[in-house]
Amino acid sequence: MITVVIEKENIFSGEIIVSDKKDINHLKNSFRVKENDKIRAVDGEKEYICQVKLVEKKEIKLEILSEKELIKDDVEVVAGISIIKNDKMELIIQKLTEIGIDKILPIETKRTIVKLKEKKEKWDVISREAIKQCQRVNFLDIGEIIKLEKIFYEDYDLVIVPYENEENYSLKKLLKEGPKEIKKILYIIGPEGGFSKEEIDILKKLENSKIVTLGKNILRAETAAIVVGGILINEFK
Repeated sequence: MITVVIEKENIFSGEIIVSDKKDINHLKNSFRVKENDKIRAVDGEKEYICQVKLVEKKEIKLEILSEKELIKDDVEVVAGISIIKNDKMELIIQKLTEIGIDKILPIETKRTIVKLKEKKEKWDVISREAIKQCQRVNFLDIGEIIKLEKIFYEDYDLVIVPYENEENYSLKKLLKEGPKEIKKILYIIGPEGGFSKEEIDILKKLENSKIVTLGKNILRAETAAIVVGGILINEFK
């Protein structure tokens, strides 16, 4: 079913008004939406099944037929991603939205090549477009850029750090041990040049951190971000 992402202020008593120009053009020109068609709308918390009542140049009116509130998962999975080159960062955001990651923390590390003062607006746009494709209801929260040492690690029950120089302790072994009482997980992916020794030393000293290997092959940052995210979603959600 066609999905449109809406804001709460566009929801009224029994109806939804689609007023965003891009959404209107997409629905009219790409999907050829017409009156009486049924489409799906999401606002980050609820899913609405709607019937198209009016298609105009500046707005599309939807009648709400039914609505369903999102049932939140017991475990929140957060991805700490060291900022990498534009196309690769965008790929990570798209794929992590699709697999169901709850939040991304864009991280600045010592070896981060791409220097940004604040997150890009385009990142949220990419995530919203991915929501339409993957049929999820909740929005992916993309936080502001934060330095590795400034993260509030105490907010997490488990911090997982894949590291190319770790040889013995695998992610598989960690999950097999069955961490108890896990409500919030953070996994951190290093930049293209890897973590510095000082950064790894900081992460190793955390009481709730686990430094793991992902196997014999060295993965690209974007590959590791997606692979680890998929494994954790499968394990905990």
